[in-house]
Amino acid sequence: MEVEVKLRLPNPESHQKLSDLLSPFLAQTLLQENVFFDTPTTALAAAKSALRLRFYNLDSHSVLSLKSKPKLSQGISRVEEQEEPIDPSLARSFLTDPNALLELENDSRIMQRVRGEFGVNELICLGGFKNVRGVYVWKGLKLELDETIYDFGVSYEIECESKEPERDKKLIQDFLRENGIDFNYSEVNKFAVFLSGKLPT
Repeated sequence: MEVEVKLRLPNPESHQKLSDLLSPFLAQTLLQENVFFDTPTTALAAAKSALRLRFYNLDSHSVLSLKSKPKLSQGISRVEEQEEPIDPSLARSFLTDPNALLELENDSRIMQRVRGEFGVNELICLGGFKNVRGVYVWKGLKLELDETIYDFGVSYEIECESKEPERDKKLIQDFLRENGIDFNYSEVNKFAVFLSGKLPT
């Protein structure tokens, strides 16, 4: 189970201000490309699951993931997550031949689940979005500051994977308030925003 604090920033000015404040704590910047797959009848989405390929820093590496049963309330996200590394050149080939993903069944527990648990025998590529993620080590936490670029606009969010989400949410909120940075609780995850075709309001 992945548990994260997720707070949405309203505009690029808030994102820039927070980025400047956190700059002494910057550990790395990641360029991410996220691409999603489902059946032609969106069986995975109907089962509250998402099959994703994520490419990092111009294909330096890539990861196949299956996320299921997401719950997001009061700025705290809980989701079942399974991840596997995958060769970037192989992963790229699935963008034009999605059904070839199903042939990984013998080597991938994720694709075994997709085949067995969800009964999937055909996949299509849904497209996706890009994300620029600043990773900061701040007060013992790993903060991830995201600028997410959809075809229909750009959104901004700060995330923090946490074993004590209520405590860490308060710490982050207090920091934002002390520095005059507006925020809201994230109400939907990035995949749901992508599927909706519009930015959260």
